Amino acid sequence: MKKSLIAIALASTFLAGCGTSTLDSKEDTSQISAAASTTAELGSFGVDLTARNEAVTPGDDFFMYASGTWYDNYIMPADKTRYGAFTGLAERSEKQVKEIIDDIASRSDLNTEEQLIADFYQAYMDTDTINKLGLSPIQSSLDLIRNIESIDDLTRVFGHAWLTGTSSPISAGMWFNRMDPNQYEMSIGASGLGLPDRAYYLEDSERFVNIRSAYVEHIAQMLAFTGLKDGKEKAEAILALETKIAEGQWPREKRRNRDLTLNQVKRADLAKQYPGFNWDIYFSEKGYQVPQLNISQPEPVNAMIALINNESLQVWQDYLTFHTISHNSDFLSEDINAADFEFYGKTLNGQQEPRPRWKRAVAEMSGTQSLGFAIGKVYVARYFPESSKQQMAELVENLRTALGQRIDGLDWMGDETKVNAHKKLAAFNPKIGYPDVWQAFDGLTMTDTDLVGNIHHLRQFFNADSVAKELKKTDRNRWGMTPQRVNAYYNSSFNEIVFPAAILQPPFFDPNADPAVNYGGIGAVIGHEMGHGFDDQGSKSDANGIQRNWWTDADRAAFDAKADQLAEQYSKYEPIPDNFVNGRNSLGENIGDVGGLSMAYHAYQLSLNGKEAPVIDGVTGDQRFFLAWAQVWKEKRTEQSMLNQLRGGTHAPGRYRAQAPRNHDAWYKAFDVKPGDALYLAEEDRVRIW
Repeated sequence: MKKSLIAIALASTFLAGCGTSTLDSKEDTSQISAAASTTAELGSFGVDLTARNEAVTPGDDFFMYASGTWYDNYIMPADKTRYGAFTGLAERSEKQVKEIIDDIASRSDLNTEEQLIADFYQAYMDTDTINKLGLSPIQSSLDLIRNIESIDDLTRVFGHAWLTGTSSPISAGMWFNRMDPNQYEMSIGASGLGLPDRAYYLEDSERFVNIRSAYVEHIAQMLAFTGLKDGKEKAEAILALETKIAEGQWPREKRRNRDLTLNQVKRADLAKQYPGFNWDIYFSEKGYQVPQLNISQPEPVNAMIALINNESLQVWQDYLTFHTISHNSDFLSEDINAADFEFYGKTLNGQQEPRPRWKRAVAEMSGTQSLGFAIGKVYVARYFPESSKQQMAELVENLRTALGQRIDGLDWMGDETKVNAHKKLAAFNPKIGYPDVWQAFDGLTMTDTDLVGNIHHLRQFFNADSVAKELKKTDRNRWGMTPQRVNAYYNSSFNEIVFPAAILQPPFFDPNADPAVNYGGIGAVIGHEMGHGFDDQGSKSDANGIQRNWWTDADRAAFDAKADQLAEQYSKYEPIPDNFVNGRNSLGENIGDVGGLSMAYHAYQLSLNGKEAPVIDGVTGDQRFFLAWAQVWKEKRTEQSMLNQLRGGTHAPGRYRAQAPRNHDAWYKAFDVKPGDALYLAEEDRVRIW
């Protein structure tokens, strides 16, 4: 619902920026031991056949064929904006984490990390104390803003945004040096919007005009909590300012281009190349020595500097006041939180009720910049069998073998580029389940009475941790997700594919499911993440994670032509009238899906050793494979949430990810798809990259 604070600039590519699900929200998601069962969790072999709508022709709408009965009958819970496989598992993970926290809170013999968990949760759930405090927990931050008298003062507040939880038009965070992944590097970009994407400010359709009008009303309402009387006028000025910020930013598809976003500069030269901004003050608030930086958006950063110098200090103060309240609303009194939800939950996402407070507490505690790894250590011990990690490792190697064979068979890639592609494939580092080295929390303090104080302690702790590491060799044990997170990602700088424990459950992975199902589910997910190493942007880094061109010109041109064809294919999807999938912005994910399916199907065929797969419940092996894929992406969502995904996300909606098999010849044979079917593509129009 809310905008995320920038503590460390993440550039990894995730399987799902937004969740989806197969599990009914009312089902029993109590502790599940995979080792205790010998039968598949879903159906007789791992796919929920009752979800299908067999009245739909697979070639007309594979999403509805695979999941249409579920889709037509599922009622969205009032506290949800979307529901599908990811959110179903996320709910299971939430309840398991809640059991862990409740168990810890019931004991008195707690170790240091357990005490941190107990204190934070108690402080978060103590609404009586929180309601009595009102705005007072962030009053010092609001006073700092009110006392701004110069651009240097304003710059100091921007530099302090990581702690106070406000917005800044210039963002900064540590990431990896793309030219030397053994080094950390500060990444600088443009940020500062309160709406999901620049399109919300710049498009003139009635839908966006109404959203902007509601946003102004919301800003005024939030400012009123400080006692301001002229909130509407100030809110309109804030919208005008954010519109200028939006105008100065690059479109999302441009921000994806790694050639455009690699602009390294020495700290000593920063003020010369980006003048008009006191970088010394800005960085002094963070503590970084920042010997080298990368300016991810050069022109937008200069545009933000111009705005900082040319807009009135009063408008900036009002902007910062609003965003400080908004970003911290989850930790403030219930009236403030309810006002924030009314806009960010209802208006922007179509969510009818707030999530229960305990779920919000679990979400806040489970991040990488919170107590997520302290909780994750217990989560893994309780809920993740070592046998699943071993089976997953075998699947990864099977997919590696399959992709290697597919690279050898590519007719559009020459031998010279294939050598480099094989080097990159061989260097893939899979991380499965949980970190080998757990995050330490030495020196972190918490109380059970001061929620905002605890939030500040966490921000200070992780900022200090980042500052302490900036001049050291990069930490390759680092994980960008906690084990209880239902997702997966590829990190190009380390050339690693990462699969947290929580995703290694049905419908993605079930040790008791038919092999076709696991290959169509988690196998394709593995292939998806491997595919990010070879998508339109990941392919710009080599086996060592260094951004460089390892392609011949002819091979790159052939690849780009196929990528352009796929972007055009997805751009034709229209989930909402006059609002299409951005095939260029979602291109990396779509390459991951289409390529991942190819790799997984190839690996599945290798696993059969030339034998015919059995028919189970009237469903062939190939049909089980593609059904498993489609049911991973079954989802239902509000129209507002869909719009957010189209404008602000890098993934196509689940309905269209489920249709990715239309690029695979085996799908046509498995489901007797013929010319005239809505999804039919002539052979020359099927995109085959990996």
